[in-house]
Amino acid sequence: MDVEQTALPGIGLRHEFTTRAGRRIGVVSYRTGRRDLVVYDPQDPDRVCETVKLNDEEADALVELLGAPRIVARLNALHREVEGLVSLQVPVSAQWAGRPMGDAQVRTQTGASIVAIVRSGQVNASPAPDFVFAAQDVVVVVGSPESTEAAGHILAGG
Repeated sequence: MDVEQTALPGIGLRHEFTTRAGRRIGVVSYRTGRRDLVVYDPQDPDRVCETVKLNDEEADALVELLGAPRIVARLNALHREVEGLVSLQVPVSAQWAGRPMGDAQVRTQTGASIVAIVRSGQVNASPAPDFVFAAQDVVVVVGSPESTEAAGHILAGG
């Protein structure tokens, strides 16, 4: 699928694609951080027939809803493509609950990357270092077998 990117001077970026059914859909990302989901008129692909303005929380929720199964599928595909790359799911120990992810220094200490955190069935993809761990979180770590094992040891409280 081809995604077209268009710079909107003074505004931000627009990303668009056409579905298999022929519907044109896009996302306008403003410099302010606001994002609009746009759906184009099927009869006139240059005319927007619907715009949904999304705040950060709404955009994140939409990404999680659409992206969670795709993240797992992409990781599995990546494992097949890159020899030696593994992922590990690690329950967070009580010692990390309430603390920012950056405090664990997983990447610095092990070289492994935290690519997602699953909380109550919701996937938080690409969490920032200030993401605060909660009890019952499951962390998805990617790296070499050795680095993911070391990351698992840290996150499990070892």
